Amino acid sequence: MSLELLSLEALENLAHEYGYWVVFLGIMLENTGVPLPGETITLVGGFLAGSDELNYWLVLASATAGAVLGDNFGYWIGYFGGWPLLVRAGRVFRIEESRLLAVRTQFSENAARAVIFGRFLALLRIFAGPLAGIAQMPYPQFLLCNLIGALSWASVMVTLAFFVGKLIPLEQLVTIVGQFAVVALLLFCAAIALPIWLEHRANQELEG
Repeated sequence: MSLELLSLEALENLAHEYGYWVVFLGIMLENTGVPLPGETITLVGGFLAGSDELNYWLVLASATAGAVLGDNFGYWIGYFGGWPLLVRAGRVFRIEESRLLAVRTQFSENAARAVIFGRFLALLRIFAGPLAGIAQMPYPQFLLCNLIGALSWASVMVTLAFFVGKLIPLEQLVTIVGQFAVVALLLFCAAIALPIWLEHRANQELEG
């Protein structure tokens, strides 16, 4: 699929034609692990609801249901086959398995927060489900965190587009939200990577 087909204008046209199905399927596929612009799709749905072209509650329900279902698919994909794939990818990029294990351990310790708040972070929204499966996060805990995160994220995105979309152009809103998600991701990665780096440095000093 070309990038042109995923432009904001194209997404608006799809939402006009297929309505809630675009929101549901777009979010579901993104949360399964397919790199689709789910955040933008949700904002488009909320914007159209604010323009009285779609129903606010149905957009919210579609986004929430798609997020919950998609993350469940992603979780089981990660649980049953994600770790071997990650190890093979690590070999390609010359990342030692011990480093991957350290990252998995660090993610496991922050899994609940990652699943709930990861939806607000660029990329992590796509990979939180598979990573939770790879880390073998207990499924009941994942299910609860997944539902809380999906409802919180969908509520914020749809409501934001519903009201703010009346004040500023949709393109500007999408840009602002995207920039926030990238900054939040960088901060989250730093919070995970810094303890690993400090521990690695301390081990090197002891060995030295």
